[in-house]
Amino acid sequence: MGNEIRSPYTQTNDLCYFARMVDKIRLHAAGNLPADYHPNLGGGFDARCVSFLGLSYQALADRVKKGGTDTELLDWCHQQADFKPTTEQIEVWNEFMRKRGWNDDGSAKLKSRLEEGGFAHRTDIQTFFDYIDLDEGRR
Repeated sequence: MGNEIRSPYTQTNDLCYFARMVDKIRLHAAGNLPADYHPNLGGGFDARCVSFLGLSYQALADRVKKGGTDTELLDWCHQQADFKPTTEQIEVWNEFMRKRGWNDDGSAKLKSRLEEGGFAHRTDIQTFFDYIDLDEGRR
């Protein structure tokens, strides 16, 4: 993987964002996570993801440090929380996350981030996932 953090759109067993969170945990544990990611570790979308899965960020971080594939780690999450989301729950999660910042209470923050990053002119960027991909050079 190197120092690459995957797109929030990347899915593990149909669940978006999880792979990105695991990448950040792995890179942080190895001392290779860029400093500007450190303040939000375990917060923001990370916090939403572990909350959806029913466990703590620290529990997941501790497990990730022991190794395993993304799928193995997600299966471990399901076992720990005794919760495996249904197809419909995953669909609702994915669509909520994929559209975050578009016409919701996160829109002002997204606009601010675009301005701070010098991307105010990018009217095609309407969600945080799109912004993350833009900011990390994938768009």
